[in-house]
Amino acid sequence: MTMTSTAIRPVPHWAARAAHAIALVTLPSGLWRVALVTGLPIGYVAGRPPIPAGESAYIIGLSVVSELAALLTIGLVKPWGDVPPRWVPLVGGRRMRPRAVLAAAYTGATLITLFCGYAALAAILGLGSGFPFLSATGHAILIVCYLPLLAWGPLTYAVAFSYQRRHRPVR
Repeated sequence: MTMTSTAIRPVPHWAARAAHAIALVTLPSGLWRVALVTGLPIGYVAGRPPIPAGESAYIIGLSVVSELAALLTIGLVKPWGDVPPRWVPLVGGRRMRPRAVLAAAYTGATLITLFCGYAALAAILGLGSGFPFLSATGHAILIVCYLPLLAWGPLTYAVAFSYQRRHRPVR
């Protein structure tokens, strides 16, 4: 039997839903950070110090980068993930190598899982300074907004696995 090049099978519905869900699980934490920077009432105690401009820019940048990374996962289930549009610098219009795509996806999933898992464990164990400027209600809002991030890594693993199965050479 001879091996043909990469055969692309149809995207399973569960994988497409999981890829889109990733963008949704990152959204609440990003919105919480935007609320933090803009001063929206998310459960502050009296006397909260203002956030310096540089730190505000970092917090907003983190929200944007997180959401863009989450949206990038949709490329694992869309044609533009195999051949990016021509306007994309360096790779536009060229077929992506599945191994490179999978290396990036699995590395990202691992880092996200480790980071979010560590953050959750640190919060449970009370490590670090936490958020002393939040009331009990503010902490509850924080938890509700950040808890969905625990699904980000596992969902990315699942979507990457689906991509891997669809791009396996046919015998």
